[in-house]
Amino acid sequence: MGLATSVTVPYAAYLRVYEPLSAFPRAERRRWERYARRDALPTAQDELRRSLADLLPTPPVPVPVHESRDAFVAVVDGVVCVCPWRTRLRGWLALEELSERFPAPVLDAVLPPVVRRQAEADYARWLEGNPDARPWIRTATWQVPLRWFVLFSDGERDYGRTGEVPVLRYRTPMVEARRRVARGLRTLRDAIEEGPLIDGLVDVGRWLEEFHPRSLVELDYGGLVHMVPEAQLADDRSAADIAEGLAALGAGDGARASAAYERLTERWRAVRDRQFAN
Repeated sequence: MGLATSVTVPYAAYLRVYEPLSAFPRAERRRWERYARRDALPTAQDELRRSLADLLPTPPVPVPVHESRDAFVAVVDGVVCVCPWRTRLRGWLALEELSERFPAPVLDAVLPPVVRRQAEADYARWLEGNPDARPWIRTATWQVPLRWFVLFSDGERDYGRTGEVPVLRYRTPMVEARRRVARGLRTLRDAIEEGPLIDGLVDVGRWLEEFHPRSLVELDYGGLVHMVPEAQLADDRSAADIAEGLAALGAGDGARASAAYERLTERWRAVRDRQFAN
């Protein structure tokens, strides 16, 4: 079996928004209604395989030529909600991030400059006609950004297995996610100076405001479950640690806040460090 059909990496986590069908324009809503009634719907693994298949040709295809017409589907209190993949848009956004994360020689070896320039030009032309476009899915590799945990409570944690694969995810109503972001920002701004933690949470909050208020927000550990020992995964209570840290800050208990933050940073530093292991 080839790479494009068997691989279960990259080690990425996902923050997704599922919107109710009523949030979409009529024509798109009807298409998603028909789509959701399919007997078999694609999985996150299917999305990953299709993306990896584009990287196999020479030169690679960093961004799909056509936008995906697939989505993830969830039923929330009897209401069908969809999370469009929008793989092409996410590919363009990921390409922008790559240029910020890697030095030019490394990036040139993976994606030749001519390939990147063409993708950037395509994105600029597309953006002229779609200035308000935003992805329904955010991706983080080799980590879960700590700010994502602010959106969830420990009681929303769902840990189990799908076949032989462990699954760890959180789901919460949009109204709860927005409330927690607002509360977290008030606490942080009262306790610390402006910086990356606050800026990152502001960015997530602005993104959430783009969606229907009755949406569902999901944090999925995705491929990270394949690199964290199962015992550690079962004991991972990162949302609880974030909540405890914020509560301690709000109460003026710096020692307890520092202890919670240290647990989080040590846990996720150990995960990120594996990126550079042989």
